[in-house]
Amino acid sequence: MKFIHCSDLHVDSPLDGLERYPGAPVDALRGATREALENLVELAISRRVDFVVIAGDVFDGDWRDINTGLFFVSQMRRLDRAGIRVYVKKGNHDAASEITRVLAMPSNVFEFPVRAAHTFRVDPLPVALHGRSFPERAVPEDLAAAYPRRVEGCLNVGVLHTSLSGYAAHDPYAPTTLDTLRGLGYDYWALGHVHARQVLREREPRIVYCGNLQGRHAGETGPKGCELVEWVDGELRAEPVALDVVRWARLALPIDGLRDASDVLRAAERAFREAHERADGRLSAWRLQLEGVGPVHRWLAAHADVAHTELRSIADAASGGHAWIEKVRLLCRAPAAAVAPSA
Repeated sequence: MKFIHCSDLHVDSPLDGLERYPGAPVDALRGATREALENLVELAISRRVDFVVIAGDVFDGDWRDINTGLFFVSQMRRLDRAGIRVYVKKGNHDAASEITRVLAMPSNVFEFPVRAAHTFRVDPLPVALHGRSFPERAVPEDLAAAYPRRVEGCLNVGVLHTSLSGYAAHDPYAPTTLDTLRGLGYDYWALGHVHARQVLREREPRIVYCGNLQGRHAGETGPKGCELVEWVDGELRAEPVALDVVRWARLALPIDGLRDASDVLRAAERAFREAHERADGRLSAWRLQLEGVGPVHRWLAAHADVAHTELRSIADAASGGHAWIEKVRLLCRAPAAAVAPSA
């Protein structure tokens, strides 16, 4: 038995302000969340999964265009034709949307109710899915505390959109603790809300933030995708699968030991080629950070516009036109001996 755990699709999430970045592939970036969802559907069909779990934030609040909802429905229909059921928990962004409340879903899509926690039995499979959708955007209480106990003889999966204790960088929606999750006796917790993939516990139970499906800005770096989970003879096996179409990354380029501009550009080319390989040929958006201590800092600081243009040109060449430098940050400095004393 196989299933997919995904979350935080944020279909058609607005990417405002891209036009102010020179060379930004605006159309590709704006279509990335849709293409990532298409990749998810293709994975589910090609790997013949039994069902898909979406742990919240399908959308990004109210849509700007009705086609956002129609596109999602069309992808769910593709899964329906393949006989794949989808179980959706509404997260804080979904709850904030007025339009999603009237969106008619295909018959293969099941939404967790908002009034109380509910258990879906995935007949004829021995699977029990437990969850509750957000009734509104702000949910300060621990929803997991009221989830039902495990169903014996089944694979028990908890579906929760939450900020666990210790995630101060994320808004405290439906906060809970690892002890609360462990106490319910489930086998797997499919978590959403945190956009970085985190395996919080390997087994008994396995507790995973799968991360979002597609990075949307320079703060959401690295591979993005879903968890492909298999249950064989009572044993859980899981692997992350990258589905993003645009890969955001922060590249550090130390200037220590570099003597002149030519050294900087050669080192940048090597770093760009390696980053392009790590992205498996995807379109990439890089934030380049020049770090360390060296005399070449003076050239970088004095000729910033020239340096940035050269670096962007090299990035384009090294990636075969598949990379864009979102920003160059000068975090390096000159050696102390090269700094003139203050007056």
